[in-house]
Amino acid sequence: MIKGFRAAIALVLALGCLTVANPAVAGVLQCAPYARQVSGIQLFGRAANWWAQADGLYDKGQEPREGAVLSFAASRAMPAGHVAVVSRIVNSREVLLDHANWSYRGGIEHDVRAIDVSPNNDWTDVRVWYGPISDLGIRSNPANGFIYPEAHKTPGAPTQIAALGRNTGGR
Repeated sequence: MIKGFRAAIALVLALGCLTVANPAVAGVLQCAPYARQVSGIQLFGRAANWWAQADGLYDKGQEPREGAVLSFAASRAMPAGHVAVVSRIVNSREVLLDHANWSYRGGIEHDVRAIDVSPNNDWTDVRVWYGPISDLGIRSNPANGFIYPEAHKTPGAPTQIAALGRNTGGR
């Protein structure tokens, strides 16, 4: 009887330690850390600032590419902006996104539909799937464009092909 009681207490304490030791359980996952982890783009801070932060570090544009981050601008409805990773291109005006903290607080969504509704077909106005209504959201969201995960290459900068030295391995 005492052994069973001790085992139960040990189990409760162990489970309690796991929740305290794992901050992800206690916190809410935000879109920026999720997009950074999935895309490899090393930008930090509010999602609304990613577009400006990418200047000189990453190429940016208005064309969707798999693995690129779609940067949503700050707006009245989204004061902190939003970032999401393109998981698949359906066509020039529709992509699938992976992102966090959109439909559900702290939730992660995979392959959700996003469509370009901008008049110039430049991804500056986007409607995104919203889980609670199982459809595209009723409002469109202002977007800046796409941040591409490849590091920015400075035009004309020298590229080192191989290290020169005495020991070249074969010769």
